[in-house]
Amino acid sequence: MSPIIAAEEPRLEARNATIGYDKRIIGERLNVAIPDKSFTVIVGPNACGKSTLLRALSRLLKPTAGDVVLDGRTIHSYAARDVAQRLGLLPQTSIAPDGITVADLVARGRYPHQKLLRQWSKDDEAAVVDAMHATRVAPLSRRLVDELSGGQRQRVWVAMVLAQKTPILLLDEPTTFLDIAHQIELLDLLRDLNRRSGHTIVAVLHDLNQACRYASHLIAMRDGKIAAEGNPRDIVTPTLVEEVFGLPCVVIEDPISHTPLVIPRSGGIHPFEEKAP
Repeated sequence: MSPIIAAEEPRLEARNATIGYDKRIIGERLNVAIPDKSFTVIVGPNACGKSTLLRALSRLLKPTAGDVVLDGRTIHSYAARDVAQRLGLLPQTSIAPDGITVADLVARGRYPHQKLLRQWSKDDEAAVVDAMHATRVAPLSRRLVDELSGGQRQRVWVAMVLAQKTPILLLDEPTTFLDIAHQIELLDLLRDLNRRSGHTIVAVLHDLNQACRYASHLIAMRDGKIAAEGNPRDIVTPTLVEEVFGLPCVVIEDPISHTPLVIPRSGGIHPFEEKAP
């Protein structure tokens, strides 16, 4: 008889976590395990708790009950630098210091690896160069971040997170400010990091079809609860989409990616228009 091999515990998970701000509870008793080396995408309608969950997973927000566990320990038992060596975070909004160049901002991703007696190294330089090439911002290296377009700035912030060289990357709406071509370019990059380098990627996305195309693991949220999770091919159905988003639809196979493709149904009348008498 073959021995039974126990599944490895995920490196990052929320255990019975209640999360919110002050006395306002956003999500209660959430249990979320991020599969290692997955491309996990969190989706759901506005104000459902997606970004709040990501903030809790990143240590920015402490659960009022339950816990977030990283590598077998409560994430709040680590020093901030220790967490930053294990996971990188791209928040929803980021503000660059005045007068900073692209190269200098990306180099800040190496901060968690710096120590009092450790000087800037060839490894640091290589990490910054690799991150700028991966995000195609190398030609902008001497430009001031303030001078860039919104899409360019977003790619610079992603480069900074990549330069951090962590095995886990958390990204809150990383395609914000990007046109459709650059959205696909960035998502292709993240998928490549996941598949080739084994990075665990966790991203909040608004576009459900992009989430279905890129995610190996999908978490659908509604009203602060987990409505469903699993491979998009297994869980994305018209019933789920209507339950989570209130959107009547049909779901077909994407002819390119062979992943679920959500097609909204149109009733022919805008919900705010009145029928003619």
